[in-house]
Amino acid sequence: MNEALARAEGILRAAAGDRIRTTFPLAPLTSFRLGGPAALYLEPESDPDLAAAGEAIVATDIPFVVIGKGSNILVSDAGFPGLVLRLGRGYRWVALDGERLTAGGSIPLPALAGVALRHGLAGLEFGVAIPATLGGAVRMNAGAHGGAMADVLERIVTYRLRDGRGETVEAEEAGFEYRRSSLEEDAVVTGGVVRLKTGDAAEIRARMDEARDWRRRTQPVAEPNCGSVFTNPEGDHAARLIESAGGKGRRVGGASVSLKHANFIVAEPGARSSDVLVLIRDIQRLVEDAAGITLEPEVKLIGAFDDARR
Repeated sequence: MNEALARAEGILRAAAGDRIRTTFPLAPLTSFRLGGPAALYLEPESDPDLAAAGEAIVATDIPFVVIGKGSNILVSDAGFPGLVLRLGRGYRWVALDGERLTAGGSIPLPALAGVALRHGLAGLEFGVAIPATLGGAVRMNAGAHGGAMADVLERIVTYRLRDGRGETVEAEEAGFEYRRSSLEEDAVVTGGVVRLKTGDAAEIRARMDEARDWRRRTQPVAEPNCGSVFTNPEGDHAARLIESAGGKGRRVGGASVSLKHANFIVAEPGARSSDVLVLIRDIQRLVEDAAGITLEPEVKLIGAFDDARR
């Protein structure tokens, strides 16, 4: 371990003790089940843990990344050479106030949708089949079935690692666009407030069941994947473009374009993250040659990749 990492570990260990881990495997924390270890790993349980992480980052300038459910990331085969943060159970909570749900950043979005159902609140049904935490869903403005986080979010609570302070951001100030926000890199989403509407529980449940069924029928849920690989270009769908260009079933090593949904890449036993990235680049070139459209990846790359073409 280099000097900066050793110093960062010391700062973190003083605050978190044995909860700071070294050479920690990340693959089990991702839906791809791929990638190498994190040099340093911590699951913050409180803002003081985040304060220690921020102190370590500022003092040593080590790279850092915050992950949630790991459903839209691809970790390098070499792993991540800095600090990986993943909010712990201290940030997994929900409180009800009329038609508002306030929740911690680590609660899974489907679980939050379930709480809304139990209280007869409509508007979050789209989240029942999105494998993300609230924090990750907020940062990427996750959505499905005609709904998105920007539609229901009222307020976001973040912790600014470099400034060492909490911050409340009104939803309209978060710069939400299709599958993105303008939140700063060091702003960890520790919580949020969603404003819903009172609805009929049977109708809410029916919409949730429909969303789950649609996902099971149309997506390779039983195989390791990261969800949608590419964002949809305006007025079109990435899956249609990939299929039209002949990309469905295309393979690199242990990674292949799903035969069930062309905007999904699935990983077989023995696959490497590098296989997935080369396949992503291949699909981009294939669609660009066929349709003149450059598909933008939705999946986030974690760590260093050799981006050479095969």
